Amino acid sequence: MVAAFLGVEHSLTGRRWVGPGVDRERQAEALAQATRLPGPLCHILAQRGVAPEAAASFLAPALRDLLPDPLTLKDMGLAAERLLAAVERTQRIAIFADYDVDGGSSAALLIWWLRALGRRATLYVPDRIDEGYGPNPPAMARLAADHDLIICVDCGTLSHEALAAAAGTDVLVIDHHLGGETLPPALAVVNPNRQDESGDLAHLCAAGVVFLVLVEAGRRIRAAGGRQPDLMGLLDLVALATVADVAPLVGVNRALVRTGLKVMARRDRPGLRALADVAGLNETPRAYHLGFLLGPRINAGGRIGQADLGARLLATEDPAEAQALAERLDTLNHERREIEAAVTIAAMAQAEARGTDGPLVWAAGEGWHPGVVGIVASRLKEATNRPAIVIGLAGGEGKGSGRSVTGVDLGASIQKLAAEGLLVKGGGHKMAAGLTVIEAQLEPAMERLAELLARQGAGAGGPRDLNLDGLLMPGAASIELIEQVEAAGPFGQSAPAPRFALPDVAILHTRRMGESHLRVTIGDGLGARLEAVAFGAFDGPIGPRLDAHGGARFHLAGKLEINDWNGRRSPRLRLDDAAEA
Repeated sequence: MVAAFLGVEHSLTGRRWVGPGVDRERQAEALAQATRLPGPLCHILAQRGVAPEAAASFLAPALRDLLPDPLTLKDMGLAAERLLAAVERTQRIAIFADYDVDGGSSAALLIWWLRALGRRATLYVPDRIDEGYGPNPPAMARLAADHDLIICVDCGTLSHEALAAAAGTDVLVIDHHLGGETLPPALAVVNPNRQDESGDLAHLCAAGVVFLVLVEAGRRIRAAGGRQPDLMGLLDLVALATVADVAPLVGVNRALVRTGLKVMARRDRPGLRALADVAGLNETPRAYHLGFLLGPRINAGGRIGQADLGARLLATEDPAEAQALAERLDTLNHERREIEAAVTIAAMAQAEARGTDGPLVWAAGEGWHPGVVGIVASRLKEATNRPAIVIGLAGGEGKGSGRSVTGVDLGASIQKLAAEGLLVKGGGHKMAAGLTVIEAQLEPAMERLAELLARQGAGAGGPRDLNLDGLLMPGAASIELIEQVEAAGPFGQSAPAPRFALPDVAILHTRRMGESHLRVTIGDGLGARLEAVAFGAFDGPIGPRLDAHGGARFHLAGKLEINDWNGRRSPRLRLDDAAEA
């Protein structure tokens, strides 16, 4: 086993610190010599596998250079042609969307695009509890009776029976979930995760796929001499979906999010502007804000409230309606947190009692709200560094959700379980999946899932390892360095924000913020100082120990960020962990 970084085998939070290996250190040094870029940035580039000659283009990715030809996806031409035909013939269009951020963003993309062409569409979002995920036969039959075209977004790839119920009406499926051996009875299925696709675009979320459909439609409009809607102005929705759906921030996704964040900063879309205000987002949006401030609020409607609230918020052009919807979603998000907290405590206790050293952690409980099991699964995954499944039981049946770790395809394993008959149904993508299971089959299903995940390497890493990207002294944490590091972003799934260790620092001042947060001023003994903030510090051991430091020195671990406050910008460390030096 590689020696612990700075010798930290057991930090204040019980984690072992793991630093970059010798090979990456050498690659970073070679990058620094070749590019004259700062060392911390070169560590990130080395981790991403960026060669010296590619560093400049990586740090300034151009969407036009990375956007793939939409026609590389099967059925793309057919889908774009049918969509344009519906517009030209003034046909009645319905959009059937999933109830999460990706589904809502995908629906909003189409609604804004159609609106720019003078067309309207009916929005339908199924109720999570009453209807479940994806198209269902009664809903599809009702929509087919009143519409000429139904577009299923972020769902539909496995919905054979439901799509058959729409007989007589054309159906387009624009999705990214893992496909089965056969396609559903739709006019077109545009999905980079169809089994007959190459997989080159498998990292796209559904909104990214919808965007490519609109790119191809726009290309055809231009070829016919027409004027297409502004597609670049829709990238705030694509960025939101990409981050919230935990899609890998690599390749074209990275460029989509970078551009989308710039669009979002203009605050042009009424729904996102209102939501940012109620969420207290008063700085330039970053990927973090999309994933942890905006995304959870949009999801709250689908989790515990009215399923279509999020999509309606993203699609509305009325500021008053946007404000009302944003406030309602913010209230629902507070309620969701309370429900989630109770389920998390019970699920964590159950998982720990079962053991968290294997390839899978899971928990199931009677009456657990199906709207929060996915986010509780995320909590278990984060705490254990293992794929996690959380299931709510009711009436002898369980409905659950899972979250995976990088390099482990959970969706494929869940789909295999369904094919083997251990699940009633199940599917998803690499990082997230849903399932329905008979309670009597729960134990054997989870045993089999653990076996499948172990074959992919799940459970190989230490459950409490904290990965670090190198050392940094407080005096080096400047605004200029942080801006250079952020050029390697945005950071998120498959592109984690760099975490640095600040060795042997003194605690100069501490101040408690609210109930659980801690602000710390640290120094290196040579005159350099740096502010740090530890959110939720008093919910664990970090807050009490640092607050009562008694002159002890510490190794600190965290991520650099720029603190914007009252027009003043200063460097700050967002503290993740600490260990006594």
